[in-house]
Amino acid sequence: MRNPLFGRGNDIVFERQAPEPTVISHALENTEHRVFWLDDAGDGTAYPTLTAWLSADLAVVGGGYLGLWSAIKAKQRNPAARVVLLEGQTVGWAASGRNGGFCEPSLTHGEVNGENRWPKELDALTRLGFENLDAIARSVAELGLDCEWERTGSIDVAVEEHQLAWLEPEVEGFLDRAAVRAEVDSPTYLGGRLHRDTALVHPAKLAKELARAAAALGVEVFENSHVDALRDENGAIVLTTARAGVRAGQVVLATNAFPALLKRYRLYTVPVYDYVLMTEPLSAQQLASIGWRGRQGMADLANQFHYYRLTADDRILFGGYDAVYHFGREVRASYEERDETFRTLASHFFTTFPQLEGLRFSHRWAGAIDTSSQFCAFFGLDLGGRVATAAGFTGLGVGATHFAAEVLLDRLAGLETERTELEMVRRKPLPFPPEPFAAAGIAATRWAMNRADHHEGRRNLLLKTLDAVGLGFDS
Repeated sequence: MRNPLFGRGNDIVFERQAPEPTVISHALENTEHRVFWLDDAGDGTAYPTLTAWLSADLAVVGGGYLGLWSAIKAKQRNPAARVVLLEGQTVGWAASGRNGGFCEPSLTHGEVNGENRWPKELDALTRLGFENLDAIARSVAELGLDCEWERTGSIDVAVEEHQLAWLEPEVEGFLDRAAVRAEVDSPTYLGGRLHRDTALVHPAKLAKELARAAAALGVEVFENSHVDALRDENGAIVLTTARAGVRAGQVVLATNAFPALLKRYRLYTVPVYDYVLMTEPLSAQQLASIGWRGRQGMADLANQFHYYRLTADDRILFGGYDAVYHFGREVRASYEERDETFRTLASHFFTTFPQLEGLRFSHRWAGAIDTSSQFCAFFGLDLGGRVATAAGFTGLGVGATHFAAEVLLDRLAGLETERTELEMVRRKPLPFPPEPFAAAGIAATRWAMNRADHHEGRRNLLLKTLDAVGLGFDS
């Protein structure tokens, strides 16, 4: 599976040590195109469809993590408030039920991105990120969320020689080749760095449990109630669905990768498709062959990176690498099936763990990530301070949506808090250009990132220019 664009001398490890095609075909032979997490959640709870007009103090649009946290915290702040949540399909069906379940303390997509964009605030953002993670852990306990929460930590691994320097070997916590392979045994690992505070979670169970907790607090949850328009009418914000609507004093918009109800934000994100494989459960012997007793989340350091983890029943989720944008910013179910990408992931899996040859994949799926040019969330407050928006989490939403919910509610309440005064909260990122320039620019950036991975991480003029102006596209 050598990349013909870069030549044999620049092959990455996944090309140098690719498994035989028969290994890949065997592993994918009986794979179902279904989301394992949603199947495994075992929650048949259904919420009604909105069929009559009603009034609310706060209406939340979107039944993923951001919307659910916002609704819960609104009721906790003011139990007497009438809070209504409208979900276009079913709770957690999109990104919140499909992601890898990595709950990171970072709010800025890593220290380097934070340092480059908000250097004066980095210390505060780092502290707030750790406080946010602790607050999620408390909420999981206090709300009794059955979501397989594990504070396992995570390991970043170098799989090419040039990546070792990025791990800062001189800094305490660096794992040399022997040390990292003692944690998780892959012949591709050259070094690693352990991050002790990362948590892992069952993403669909978290979404379903948040909905249960919200309903128990008195939030009125409606599914299959797609909001098709928002307008300001006689001092109220009016949201309309196919069959009814809501008149609300305030609104939280939590639609993430889907088109924003406020058109001014439609260029601030692009939906980027991420692809995932899930293995069948490993036998005790197979698991022993790779170690992984600490159950940490794993990721490599390439621009086009992989992430992977164990589930409660000892399957391995393996995702990432390809990040695919489709012309027009559309979110479509047809984009979720991409044989080329699933074969690439399967090949890279067996390069990483050749000792697991013969293992099969049970599930394959994909989902859209709400990608922003600053690699993390942006915030908006509109229509006289009555409509609050956050989007663009770029893969950090499992943890950062909890922080964002607090920001949105602070802003709707007119509060000046440490959160609301952050430059990261007050400043918008650069928007992506309209089509056809967005598609062309993203394609060029993906090519440049791939080229950098094949040339010892060296960034070309395009990537350096994007870095300088603060515009980016993340794998």
